[in-house]
This record gives sequence, C-alpha cells and structure tokens, in this order.
Amino acid sequence: MFMGEYNHTLDPKGRVIIPAKFRENLGDKFVITKGLDGCLYGYPYDKWEEVGQNFQETIRTNKEARQFSRFFFSSASDCDIDKQGRILIPSNLREYAGLSKDVVIAGNLGHIEIWDKARWDAANSFEDMDEVADKLGGLGLML
Repeated sequence: MFMGEYNHTLDPKGRVIIPAKFRENLGDKFVITKGLDGCLYGYPYDKWEEVGQNFQETIRTNKEARQFSRFFFSSASDCDIDKQGRILIPSNLREYAGLSKDVVIAGNLGHIEIWDKARWDAANSFEDMDEVADKLGGLGLML
C-alpha cells in the first residue's frame, strides 16, 4: 500500500525523484499514465497487469469502459528509476498534468499520484472532509 505525501522538484529535463519509501514497492521499473483530476498515476507492474485484466473483461461490452481504456492505457509509459532515484516523465504526460517545477508525489493505496503542486493544493483543500466522510459512510466505506 502506498501512503504519504512528498514534495519534490522537476528538473529541466523532466526528471523527478521518487521517494525511497515508494521505490521499495514500485521496483526498478513501473508504469505511469494519465490519472483522474489532472494528475498522473504510477503502478507497480503486478498491479498494472491486474488493472489491465479487469478492463479486458469489461471493454468488449461497455462503451464508457472502452473510452476510458483508450484514455488510460494509450498514454501509459514505462519508467525506469535511475541510480539517483529519478524517473523521466514523458513530455506528453508532463503536459497533461501541468507539471512545472514543484510537484507532489502522493500515495493512494495501490498506486502513486504525481501532481503539479499548485494543482494539488487547489484540488485537495480538504475543507469539507466531514461531509465527504458522511457520503463515503453511505457507500459502506468506514474509517
């Protein structure tokens, strides 16, 4: 499980350090792709294969699943972690996520998220968490 929030800087070549705590679970090579809410998702290969298997069963009969599959899987890219713990984020993914200089790398259960810091702050103000928690309780998600 991935958890925690880390602030890092994107270098001029588009590289960012992946926190050591996350590297342990991601391995030397993992997958990044477009995520929801304007961020990037990173998956260890075993989890990525599991997600892909889940989609293969659904895309044959569900138009929305096919559309999301194209968005999600066509933008996926392999990432190798170098000796300094960095990955090179492809330019199309940097553009999608609006990554500039300051980034947030956050754990989110089975994957990591890579956010532009300003976008993270705007999307995750956490002001209405009591109300959100009440709605999640209705879905059977308990804290």
